[in-house]
Amino acid sequence: MEDVILPDENAQVRFGEALGEALQGQGLVYLEGDLGAGKTTLTRGVLRAYGHTGAVKSPTYTLVEPYQLARVTLYHFDLYRLGDPEELEFMGARDLLGEGNVSLVEWPGRGEGWLPLPDLWLHLGVMAPGRRVSMVAYSEHGKLTLQQLTENLAYVYGPTKVSHGTS
Repeated sequence: MEDVILPDENAQVRFGEALGEALQGQGLVYLEGDLGAGKTTLTRGVLRAYGHTGAVKSPTYTLVEPYQLARVTLYHFDLYRLGDPEELEFMGARDLLGEGNVSLVEWPGRGEGWLPLPDLWLHLGVMAPGRRVSMVAYSEHGKLTLQQLTENLAYVYGPTKVSHGTS
């Protein structure tokens, strides 16, 4: 498991941008963390990596927000209000989670038993004054993404802006 310490919201958005670039337009990423941990803030950064400049809101009531961008289609899921994982089947989520796009899933535990294993699983923890992001890769694409992300972070932040640790 790889950990990254992000000192503030700007660092969290830049981390998301670095993640978006590392994903190279495809992948399934789970975003886990308490309310207010910054899952949607991180999603905003990923969207910026693909050229989105508009607002990014959490799709808490709609469950999924699609973004058709020049280089990629990105689906932002928020499963917080999901009543039953089978609801994902009825809304056509299997097609949305397929290859050839990026899918970011907040509250993946609500879809347990139905959701496939992700490429990357990120856990965001709140710590004063910033966030700790713990990352685990579950696929070959996830491992390559994590490797590229590490390189991107070193380029974006330099040696003094981000702290890497293990847990």
